[in-house]
Amino acid sequence: MLNREPVATILVSAPPLHKAIWCVLVLALATPGAKAQLSTVDHLADPGFWPTQPADSRREFTGPEACRACHEKKFADQATTEMRRTAFKAGEAAALHEHPRLTFEVGPYHYLIETDATHSLYTVTDGKETLSSPLLWAFGTPRVGQSYLFKRDDGKFYEARVTFFPTIKSLGFTPSRDLASPKSVEEAMDRQVPMEEVKHCFSCHATAGVIDDQLDEAHLIPGVTCESCHGPGAKHVADMKQLMNGNLSKTQSDIFNSAHLAPNDAVDFCGACHATWWDVKLSGGTGPTTTRSAPYRLVTSKCWGKTGDARLVCTACHDPHVPFNTDEASYDHACLSCHTTTIGAALTAEHPGKACPVATKNCASCHMPKVYVKEMHADFTDHRIRIVHPGEPFPE
Repeated sequence: MLNREPVATILVSAPPLHKAIWCVLVLALATPGAKAQLSTVDHLADPGFWPTQPADSRREFTGPEACRACHEKKFADQATTEMRRTAFKAGEAAALHEHPRLTFEVGPYHYLIETDATHSLYTVTDGKETLSSPLLWAFGTPRVGQSYLFKRDDGKFYEARVTFFPTIKSLGFTPSRDLASPKSVEEAMDRQVPMEEVKHCFSCHATAGVIDDQLDEAHLIPGVTCESCHGPGAKHVADMKQLMNGNLSKTQSDIFNSAHLAPNDAVDFCGACHATWWDVKLSGGTGPTTTRSAPYRLVTSKCWGKTGDARLVCTACHDPHVPFNTDEASYDHACLSCHTTTIGAALTAEHPGKACPVATKNCASCHMPKVYVKEMHADFTDHRIRIVHPGEPFPE
């Protein structure tokens, strides 16, 4: 299943590891830029809020509209982001309505998604047997790819074997779900998704999706909204209302702000859904597909160092409250916050990076190359910042 772009679908939740064995794993796996990183399951085991953390009660959430009163511009801007539209009922999927008849063929198996005004019907046939089911949930935006869930009569979730990819304007195998020789039409059609994985999907693609360790499908808020990253906000809203009404004892804001995190934790924070260094390592992920995990690739950069640098965290370049910017030149400010622009200039603590001998703009176009990820039918920006040498193998 596709998580928020860019995310590696090969990354699965690893079991919690006892703190006592971390030293062994660090010696075995650590790289210079990853010694202080943690896996998402270990962050979740610590006290306090962390993204994808289940809440005890739905009443802890207030919904994004309640944030609008004080944060009107942020609310309006965030509502236009891809993260805000990363999960919705399949009937609301624009990609399916814009492509009302999608097909895909592999061997004897013919895949079809037909969409009308009310629903999208998913059908697979081998010419002898045919299975159909209406799609229920769409995950991911059509800028990179969109995957689908549905249910059968048994009430369990199933993942469609095919995903819509905008680069080919067609269906293809859902990443890591391809089958060369399915044993039946049913196997060719889908994969039953374990409930723990379903909960993880909704934890990243929706808000308030898991309550008391149970999926709350009826009341979840589709997409990533304020409380996905700032934690349940009902208490914060109540406190702020009292403060505005003159109760000056309410001076503490009971809401989480990741801007106060140390660099390593700040990158792991985004990695809760985009995969941390340890999430990738524990899943066994290797090769070009790992470029879909920007947090993982970022901390392997030489300039990241051992403890990270606030000038390099995800939010130094990407504001989650505004739409994703694809203009490479707009990221130059982050590079030049460390690098000088004059050849031979003295290096300082504030600008420890040498000037680039080639250019002073469009830094990412050279130092963060595009990497083609076959199963996604698309190029991804490699966040392992480096001097790229022509013909070099993919750097792990």
